[in-house]
Amino acid sequence: MVKKISVLALAGLLALPAMASAGAGGAAATADVQAQVDALTKQLNALKAQMADIKNAQDAKFEDFDAKSEKWDLASRIQFSGDFRARMDYVSADTPAHYTALDVGQGFYNALAVGGMLNADKSINYANAQALAANMKTFTPAQRVTMFSGLGFNPTPAMDYNNDTIWTNRFRLDMRAKALENVEFKGRLAMYKAWGMQNNPEDNSNNGMGGGPFALSGYMSNFDGATTRTPSDSTLKVDRAFVNWNAIGGSPVWFSIGRRPTTDGPPANLKLGSDERMATPSAVMDYAFDGISVGYAYNNLFGLADAPGRIRVCYGRGFESGPQTDNLRTLNDVDFAGVSWDIYKKGNRFLYLQSFGAFNLFNVPDNVNFGNPLEYAAWVSDPGTPGTSTYDPMDPSKDLKLGRANLGNIYHTSGVYMDKYQDLNYFLAGAWSRTQVDGQMDEMGNSLLGSWWDTPENHSGYNVHAGVRYDINDRGLKLGAEYNHGSKYWISMTPGHDDLYVSKLATRGNVYEVYGIYDIPGGEAISKYGKAWMRLGFQHYDYNYTGSGFWLGAPQKIDELAMDPLSAQFYTPIDKMDQVYLTFEASF
Repeated sequence: MVKKISVLALAGLLALPAMASAGAGGAAATADVQAQVDALTKQLNALKAQMADIKNAQDAKFEDFDAKSEKWDLASRIQFSGDFRARMDYVSADTPAHYTALDVGQGFYNALAVGGMLNADKSINYANAQALAANMKTFTPAQRVTMFSGLGFNPTPAMDYNNDTIWTNRFRLDMRAKALENVEFKGRLAMYKAWGMQNNPEDNSNNGMGGGPFALSGYMSNFDGATTRTPSDSTLKVDRAFVNWNAIGGSPVWFSIGRRPTTDGPPANLKLGSDERMATPSAVMDYAFDGISVGYAYNNLFGLADAPGRIRVCYGRGFESGPQTDNLRTLNDVDFAGVSWDIYKKGNRFLYLQSFGAFNLFNVPDNVNFGNPLEYAAWVSDPGTPGTSTYDPMDPSKDLKLGRANLGNIYHTSGVYMDKYQDLNYFLAGAWSRTQVDGQMDEMGNSLLGSWWDTPENHSGYNVHAGVRYDINDRGLKLGAEYNHGSKYWISMTPGHDDLYVSKLATRGNVYEVYGIYDIPGGEAISKYGKAWMRLGFQHYDYNYTGSGFWLGAPQKIDELAMDPLSAQFYTPIDKMDQVYLTFEASF
């Protein structure tokens, strides 16, 4: 367009000398010039019309662009990020010789039947069963072994279990958006499945009636706090979803409600390849629960200048019991309440304290079919025959005799200190757990850390956890090692662990772990979230007592399980386990 206008202007300039040389008397020449001027005028008017059309078209395009830009701006309010992990594990576990609860239940039933101590319909009379257990406790463990051997029940021999390869995929999609300047939503969806499966590879518990050494882990995966944290299927599920109301009234106070970010907190981020905190500090609370928190942030701790931190008061629900009736023995709600305190957080230095209680702990939640060995024994003795027990342990609709019960409370206090010296990251953590029984037992005589109608007692346990990670930045390499120990009565709240089969922090015994992280040199990061790495690690579990990670039943010494039928186990216990894992991970 500019070129056309320039040519016309040049033509006009060239015409001026000719017009001047014609003189006043050159009428013909004047007419020719006038004709040229008229022609040029028409062309200029045509060009003006074309330019007007072009401008109108451009204005329309800009208006359309502005409309699209507004839509893009609305869409950009939601910030998306995520991560993907492919993982391969090799697992080898040794199990000790032990009595199973099913065998001992059958032995109890046979003894009650021989002694005429069953109900008229041949079902279990629990008062008589409790009396029989009390009588059996007057004998020595060796005498009880002889008694059960005479009934045809002997310990299950020690065995080796191996899974040479299990592959898993995990995909998580994070999102955040502001509804108001100080009101923000954060959420995360997660898919976590094993290759070639659309169910939980940990759950080989045979409907709660026994199974391999990882059956207890599968049982725990049915808890609400383990949803999205153990392999299941390819469905995207809500892992986190909560709203924060920040800077309330212009103060350093905030309120938060929803499904809490309480998994993979410090110090787990070191091993998982993140230099940033991925969640509320968890210490030994690795449990995704729904709840509320109110927090306060400060910059000066007890008058100490430049000592920032924050403190939160938290409440949550771990189990919703639903409508209740006095006609059946049902469960109460299970709630959490406590304090989460970042005492000091500046740079790499981090000091944290957590204390909470879990109230009205149950023996069996209503979404788990945890069979009663005594009832099972009554059923298998003569199933389907008129006059015998009608209880079918494989039929969840007939589970009223499971004796679901709330057994008491559990209290936790834990602390973590993390820091970094040059390229060496390190941490030290410790925790204490305490049961508070309410005197309740289920019909099998189980209580908090008690079995076979033993008088319920309070017990304390402890855990220590230490680790280091050395960063070789010019090689993109990080090397780490961790150790943790749990005592006989130690109870963790870690069903949301990231150890595939069993939580290492729940172990009543020792776990040793070494790992290496390699940052993949795949070019520049596309965004601030962009990162890719591989992780290779080895874990060795050495158990001292049974029941790690669970509060039902008395812990039994691993190497003495075959010495007493009253040390019977619902699930096959683990003595030692080795696990090798390799991951390929990317965040984006």
